[in-house]
Amino acid sequence: MNFTLGFSPCPNDTFIFDGLVNKKIDTGDFTFSVRLEDVETLNEMAKKQVLDFTKISYGVLPLIAKNYTVLNSGSALGKGVGPLLISKRKVDFNDVEKYTIAIPGENTTAHLLFSLAFPHAKKKVFKRYDEIENSVLNSENVLGVIIHENRFTYMDKGLNKIVDLGNFWEEKTSLPIPLGGIVGKRSLDENILKQVDALIKKSIEYSFSNYPLIFYNKNIGNCRFTNSSKSI
Repeated sequence: MNFTLGFSPCPNDTFIFDGLVNKKIDTGDFTFSVRLEDVETLNEMAKKQVLDFTKISYGVLPLIAKNYTVLNSGSALGKGVGPLLISKRKVDFNDVEKYTIAIPGENTTAHLLFSLAFPHAKKKVFKRYDEIENSVLNSENVLGVIIHENRFTYMDKGLNKIVDLGNFWEEKTSLPIPLGGIVGKRSLDENILKQVDALIKKSIEYSFSNYPLIFYNKNIGNCRFTNSSKSI
């Protein structure tokens, strides 16, 4: 049986799915047709029920929960790794709502966390995550919410952190940051959902048991995997 599977090329996701999609674990009668997309594209695809199984931002979950169920394995819940709000020049926390905010997708967890911190901010533009820094660099009036590798490299471009939105969430809720998870279509047989869930868990265990390694696949690319995704 073949199923469609979507995830992003970020290290978290390649770490999770390497064993599964590259046949490093036994998947039995199951095969997977992979779509590699940025997470906001995957969120939009989930809203349209395009894929059987897919990575999503937890920010989009309320919009797709009728059609998808969250699997037990593959979720990313973090501490100290949330999105950052950045600026070209120093900006006070209390002045943020005066600016235009570039956000990596309307249905992302980044948008959810930003809205928690700045509920009255209305001037938002939604861009792909790797376009945010340039939006900030090109305008004094634009702030940006950054995720993935950008949160570790923004200083190299002379940009400034206004607030760590992940820390804001943790301080307000005392809970880990709900970054993303893996979902499967509710229309699939429950036994299939359980078997794929078990395969994802097995794939994660494979990656941990072989960490650190550099894997190569013509579809995924050359990635060094990081120890930041957990099976829950």
